[in-house]
Amino acid sequence: MAIIDGLNKVFESKIRLGIMSVLVANGSSDFATLKSLLELTDGNLASHARSLEEAGYLRCEKKFVGRKPNTTYIVTESGREAFAAHIDAMERFLKECRS
Repeated sequence: MAIIDGLNKVFESKIRLGIMSVLVANGSSDFATLKSLLELTDGNLASHARSLEEAGYLRCEKKFVGRKPNTTYIVTESGREAFAAHIDAMERFLKECRS
């Protein structure tokens, strides 16, 4: 087994890694906050969030606040577990590289 086998391909993108980092740390975040924190365009954030949603790692809630649409992303339990496993695999990989 190669030392990179435990890495999750879904998290290879630094944008998806950033989205998941924010969501795991906070449980949820709205679109505007993620966009600002990660310095992304609307389209870039939307497409990467859709990929994470399709993987079952986050869910999306859309509602109106006043007359404005508001999108909130919430990390799922499987997303939290997959992200933790990915971070563990990264740590193992780094330890192996230092040996």
